[in-house]
Amino acid sequence: VQLQASGGGSVQAGDSLRLSCASSGGTFSHMNMGWFRQTPGQQRDFVAAISWSGASTSFADSVKGRFSISRDNSLEMVYLQMDSLKPEDTAVYYCAADLGTLGWGPHLQRAYEYDYWGQGTQVTVSS
Repeated sequence: VQLQASGGGSVQAGDSLRLSCASSGGTFSHMNMGWFRQTPGQQRDFVAAISWSGASTSFADSVKGRFSISRDNSLEMVYLQMDSLKPEDTAVYYCAADLGTLGWGPHLQRAYEYDYWGQGTQVTVSS
C-alpha cells in the first residue's frame, strides 16, 4: 500500500485547507484511514480517523468542530477539510492506513496501530 498526501500550504489564521491522500496498491475500501500531525521534536498526534465505509469518524478534541474527514472509496481517496485554522495547527500532516484487523474503535487514535503511512504534507498557519 502506498499513500500520497497533498494539499498542504501556508495560510493565515481563520483560513481553510483541504488535505488529500491518495491510496494505491491495496483494498482501500477495507481500510480504516487516519490523519496525524507532527511538529519538530514532538510525537505524532492523532487528528482524525474514518472507518472503511465512511460511516464512523473520530476527531481529536483540539480539532472538533473545525475539521472534517471524508473518503471516496471509488477514487481511493481520503480528505481532511480544515476550517478556522489556528497557528497551533501548524505541523506536518500524515495520512495513515489501518488494515482493519481490529475493526473500528479508539485504538485508531494510536499511531502504532496503523500499518501504512504517507510522506506528510506541511501545513503552516500564520497569525
